[in-house]
Amino acid sequence: MLYVVVFAMIAAFVALRLYGVLGKRTGHEQQPLPRAAEDRPAIAPAARTVDVVAEPRERTDRNIEPRAEPGLRAIVSGEPGFEVARFLDGAKGAYRMILEAFWRGDEAALAALVEPDVRAAFAESIAARKAAGETLENRLVTIERATIVDAQVEGREARITIRFDADIAAVTRNAEGQVVAGSLTDAVDSHDVWTFTRTLKSADPNWTLADTDEA
Repeated sequence: MLYVVVFAMIAAFVALRLYGVLGKRTGHEQQPLPRAAEDRPAIAPAARTVDVVAEPRERTDRNIEPRAEPGLRAIVSGEPGFEVARFLDGAKGAYRMILEAFWRGDEAALAALVEPDVRAAFAESIAARKAAGETLENRLVTIERATIVDAQVEGREARITIRFDADIAAVTRNAEGQVVAGSLTDAVDSHDVWTFTRTLKSADPNWTLADTDEA
């Protein structure tokens, strides 16, 4: 079974090496999140996915859209150790880690979490925020649902797109520390679509988050 370092980190947080993402307005801040031009995301695999995709109809109905199933089967065929349930757990952990790193402007953490094009977009947004003297006090309250909406395999390149429905409390402060937007007492519904990619049978078990959009 393949375990992404990210999973280990997530497990430690809660009781995949992962990091990567970006591309759209998140709704968790009062400014647009830059959109990445290409793709590349992050998460981890594990064993016996055929069961997860083909059998539990209840889970399939809840966490996997029908159009994604052929692609997931192709991924399982090319990577027998891949497991949908574990992938989703890792994706949720990645979602939180990446958002929190971006919100606090931690470019060092993001550098390890994202592809170069995504990293550049994040850096540009963080720089604009700093130039304006603004800081974010955002908090991911809960991830209500994570659904695989699409999956594809081209050659050895696998791509999985997930829709995250979450509640986020957000506040933007100016250089004087005054609140200029948002509220930490009222959570905002956020609907994000992130795409993760990985070369199947690669020695590197990490999935990389390459592209995000707003649902």
